[in-house]
Amino acid sequence: MIKLVQISSAARKQLRKVPAHVVDKLLAWVLLVENRGLDEGRRVPGYHDEPLKGKRKGQRSIRLTRAYRAIYRILRDGSIEFVIVEEVSKHGY
Repeated sequence: MIKLVQISSAARKQLRKVPAHVVDKLLAWVLLVENRGLDEGRRVPGYHDEPLKGKRKGQRSIRLTRAYRAIYRILRDGSIEFVIVEEVSKHGY
């Protein structure tokens, strides 16, 4: 069960530029994953967790608001599996 979340330095920098409610929603997701595991986090319908395609294959996204997404991937560091949030940005339609 994956319960460790790391936010990349690039994502931390991006979080300084987004509205506070977007940051709050991401932090709520991080707490959910750290307390209940990634599988439980994926079951929450409000986050719309989904795998990405094309050049982003291997990454997943969660919906923070209608406009903002967080992109993450699962890494294996030795024997520890963890999630790294790589990007938080406004989703282009």
